[in-house]
Amino acid sequence: MTEPLHPSPAEYTWPERGHRRLIGKRISRVDGPAKVSGKATYTYDVHRPGMLYGKILRSPYAHARIKSIDTSAAEKMPGVKAVHVIQGPGTEIFWAGDEIVAVAAVDEPTAEDAIRSIRVEYEILPHLVIDTDPQRAGDLAKPTAEEVVGDPDAAFQQAEVIVEGEYGLPVITHCCLESHGLVAEWEDEENLLVHISTQAVSSIPNQMARPLGIPAGNIRVKMDHIGGGFGSKFSPDRWGIVAARLSKMAGGRPVKIMLERDAELMVAGARPSAYGRVKVGAKKDGTLLAWESTSWGTGGMGGGGRPPLPYIFEIPNQRKQHTAIMNHIGSARAWRAPNHPQACLLTMAALEDLAAELGMDPLDFFLKNIALTGRRAEIYRQELQIAADLIGWKKHWHPRGDRSRGPIKRGLGLAIHTWGGRGHASNCDLTIHPDGSVEIKLASQDLGTGTRTGITIVAAETLGLPMDRIKVMIGDSRYPPSGPSGGSTTIGGVSSATRRAALDALDQLFAKVAPALNARPEDLEAVQGRIGVKGDPSRSMSWEQACARLGGMPLTVRGRNPGPGHLTGSGVGGVQMADVSVDVETGVVKINKMVAVQDCGLIIDMKTAESQCYGAMIMGIGYALYEEKIMDQLTGRMLNPNMEFYKLAGLGDVGELIVHMMTGPGYDERGVIGLGEPPVISPGAAISNAVANAIGVRVPYLPLTPDRVLEALHKKGGHHATH
Repeated sequence: MTEPLHPSPAEYTWPERGHRRLIGKRISRVDGPAKVSGKATYTYDVHRPGMLYGKILRSPYAHARIKSIDTSAAEKMPGVKAVHVIQGPGTEIFWAGDEIVAVAAVDEPTAEDAIRSIRVEYEILPHLVIDTDPQRAGDLAKPTAEEVVGDPDAAFQQAEVIVEGEYGLPVITHCCLESHGLVAEWEDEENLLVHISTQAVSSIPNQMARPLGIPAGNIRVKMDHIGGGFGSKFSPDRWGIVAARLSKMAGGRPVKIMLERDAELMVAGARPSAYGRVKVGAKKDGTLLAWESTSWGTGGMGGGGRPPLPYIFEIPNQRKQHTAIMNHIGSARAWRAPNHPQACLLTMAALEDLAAELGMDPLDFFLKNIALTGRRAEIYRQELQIAADLIGWKKHWHPRGDRSRGPIKRGLGLAIHTWGGRGHASNCDLTIHPDGSVEIKLASQDLGTGTRTGITIVAAETLGLPMDRIKVMIGDSRYPPSGPSGGSTTIGGVSSATRRAALDALDQLFAKVAPALNARPEDLEAVQGRIGVKGDPSRSMSWEQACARLGGMPLTVRGRNPGPGHLTGSGVGGVQMADVSVDVETGVVKINKMVAVQDCGLIIDMKTAESQCYGAMIMGIGYALYEEKIMDQLTGRMLNPNMEFYKLAGLGDVGELIVHMMTGPGYDERGVIGLGEPPVISPGAAISNAVANAIGVRVPYLPLTPDRVLEALHKKGGHHATH
């Protein structure tokens, strides 16, 4: 590989607004046809010759110690090829569903029969599975130190209106439609091939190497498509290591373990809960003065994260304290914007309650205090005004409690949010072949968000080619390493690496072609499938003629991120508004309309960007109205580990969704910033606020189920004010 000819990093830039042929346009996904036709291969679809099926015996108890295990009956069964004890006698178990023994057999029914024949004796220990009351958690409650900013006591004395409320949202699961799992097979004694549903193709070999005692270079990971991850699929997990061990025990035969739906919902990842008692104070004119919060929540034995309170608004005087509750449920994993949806609900609900007590329109109240949002204040101001126009805020908003006749009450609510999203470390190899074909290889993954499409757009734009001339190859750990898809970092990372690779490759191609056009390399450009002299259409040649000058050798360039030039940035702001109807006789909440106004720097594909927001709003409606991991205090088990009672929003539940992306000057020059997480943060808060606006009382906890709505109406409470 030769050094690039760029004399200065400033030349690694995105094309100017008037010169973008593909970037920022609405372009359908390149893998769309494969997915809708059923041709796309997911891990579930992998069937290897001689493949065995793995099943796992799980603990029925939330907290126990294993006394003894008898696997003899399973080992004798015809068709059972391997039995592996995962956690032996003496081991302490901390959640129901934890893995005890695994078997591999010739088919699933045989494996299930084998699991049922295993005898395990447990010593049952006391458990805690609820998280709503830190007082009942005893030693499992881990309080953090109180934090004080400014002088909250003096500020509350100055405040003319003070509101106190309790708010919260429960543990929810990731509920990936393709459950976690893999197929593991030993190609020989030392080399392992893994087909796994993962968000981290490049990282899995390192994670599997140590427990299996082989070098990471001996492990090859392959994955074409993934059916959902949302932050839960970064690791091979215990079952991944177990599948590899079972395969080894069975003479290298492939072993497939895909979690059953109940296991997926019990143990494959959950978003931590958060609850809080919040007190906020302001002057009569709406000037925010003081914040006080006592918050708590759980993410299983890890305790969960600490929500960043107060969210977005840097209120000048604060007192806050958080308690992590460690309890006996399956462990937490990052769930699309970790800790932000929780902080957003606790903050925006409290501020909306304060606005109601002040007799202010919350839109006016937010705008009055917008300077407290810091460096993105002007962006939020613009976004709030655009969202208000799109939802008809000034026309439809009314003071708290819809006074119209009949049982159907309508209301509006809003929330704002932020996220980072800078592109991760990424490498790609871009190869131009002498026949003019272009290949890009990188060990990234498409989480369903359009990774392949984004890379294709950037390469085609830079090289002046149609998109169908670019072949993108991802999902294989043998390709150049690229970061995991987490924190909304993928699009920034892969697009920046691709842009640098394509610019460097063009430089090298221009150097080969310049003499034939009697020009200097820096005077050439690649446009519409031709290489020619800028401003002189008579001196040009086709892309194929140019590539033929490479001779017999393809040209390969390694593109990297981070690298020279400013191609990816960090930090976005978004606003969402919800219009809901509530039937006060049944407690049913219906979404009429939701509006998302969002920025994310330079947009590569407007269609996939809008799609990210639509998907996030639908997920948000899911956790606002339906989703909850319901635990049984008595047995310590999850009561709804199925798709019958773990409710998700369907097409008829989401209402009209409107997305407006902030683009142009002030946005584009910030580079490409990720968008997976930000728009999923606000829906819970915006919908909760809209319901409070409709029925006149706060429903304190999500999800806003009919029973909770009716209970709040019955109490006619939710917050109380002191003057």
